[in-house]
Amino acid sequence: MARPSQIHEKRKGLLPIVARAFAELGYRRATTAELARRCGVRENILYRLWPDKKAMFIASIDYVFEQAAEVWREVLSETDGADAAMLLLDHEAEHHGESGLHRIIFAGLSETDEPEVREALRKMYGRFHRFIRGQIVAHRDGGGGEARPDETVAAWAIVGLGNVANIGRELGLLSGRGRKKVLGEAGRLLLDGRGD
Repeated sequence: MARPSQIHEKRKGLLPIVARAFAELGYRRATTAELARRCGVRENILYRLWPDKKAMFIASIDYVFEQAAEVWREVLSETDGADAAMLLLDHEAEHHGESGLHRIIFAGLSETDEPEVREALRKMYGRFHRFIRGQIVAHRDGGGGEARPDETVAAWAIVGLGNVANIGRELGLLSGRGRKKVLGEAGRLLLDGRGD
């Protein structure tokens, strides 16, 4: 009997290293030789796991969402009946962008002339939007009629707040406290129609 393929497990083990390299170097500067060096393998091993560098980058884009979702599941596991949307908003206000993985998204945005990269970014942003919208709907369920934006609009605006916070981090435009205020106060306005 043939041994089962371990490609999936090897990819899973190396993907955090590959993603970190893309986050630090961007798409263009991250050569497959450098990716292999950081992974502690030969380049041909990477090519057995992914067909090319673009496939490694696309896997890294998906990894950005998966890592955020893993953190959010952990935060939500500690809710004890607390409002999940507010809990996540408070967590993101405090920790958004700390992993540095947002830089993969920034690198990807400069590669949108590549249809596969553009589609990977569309899917990733769609997943963020659906998750956030679901949290907004659950948060508002049974709530009063305060003036607040539609859930779909609010979810896209919160995605945008995350991007603004990351731009502020990268360019030194927002301090940690400033990012916390942007995400926390504007996020509350989008959730409830009030900023307190």
